[in-house]
Amino acid sequence: MWHKLKNKELTKLRRRIGVVFQDYKLLSNKNAYENIAFAMEAVGKAEAEIAFGCAACFGIGGFGVIARATFQIRCRAVNSSDSPSRRAIINQPELIIADEPTGNLDPVNTHEIVQILKKINDLGTTVILTTHNRGVIESVNKR
Repeated sequence: MWHKLKNKELTKLRRRIGVVFQDYKLLSNKNAYENIAFAMEAVGKAEAEIAFGCAACFGIGGFGVIARATFQIRCRAVNSSDSPSRRAIINQPELIIADEPTGNLDPVNTHEIVQILKKINDLGTTVILTTHNRGVIESVNKR
């Protein structure tokens, strides 16, 4: 199917998918905020929308309670190592592919990332999570 899609269709499909890589794939010349903003810029979001999304993602600003809560569930900050997770979810994709997202994290941050992914899944986003960590598998308790 992929090979039959036109470039424009493939671009639209990619915008509906968020990816979290084990090795982060962050832009080294950008800080955490800029890395997350970049994901919104790449899909053509307006500057005001980027500012709102990133501010909500980092838990700052005077935004409405419901909007802020929704974004914070989706973008809760753990530390700088979770920037890839925030970048993958900032555009609220229909599907998140998380390839060993906790592979380089300590147990506390691993738990936090798994909880975030579970909440995102509870909100209706499909999450595909790959891991070798038995503790993560047991805590997710889903197939």
